[in-house]
Amino acid sequence: MDDFNSLSHSRWACKDHLVFIPKCRRKVLSGQLRSHLGEVFHTLASHKECRIEEGHLMADHVHMLISIPPKYAVSEVVGYIKGKHAIHLARVYGERQRNDRGQHFWVRGYFVSTVGRDEATIRTDIQRQEAEDQRLEQLNLWR
Repeated sequence: MDDFNSLSHSRWACKDHLVFIPKCRRKVLSGQLRSHLGEVFHTLASHKECRIEEGHLMADHVHMLISIPPKYAVSEVVGYIKGKHAIHLARVYGERQRNDRGQHFWVRGYFVSTVGRDEATIRTDIQRQEAEDQRLEQLNLWR
């Protein structure tokens, strides 16, 4: 928590842990799509003056530790990232010029938790997410 950012009249360190999923928890975030999603997320976050500190893409969900300036609401930034990302996917992979027919890629909701002094713990959890999911899938095979 030693790194603070500045706006014209404030110093801040606002970090949030975000998790969001595709519609019906489909496992679509893999292969060719996964290879450049990180770049798209970073670009969209920078449009709102945000910075993705840590992130991990699973086949069926996204984890990210994001630094959001206090002048933006978390819901505003998440809505922007999810919305613009869905439009980008429709154009690049759906070969459409417009995404106006109601095709939704992400579910409406998301999970958010503010990060305080336990930032290192959350970074570690995000990095270990894939191994933990594989472990849980193995446990479910025996049920």
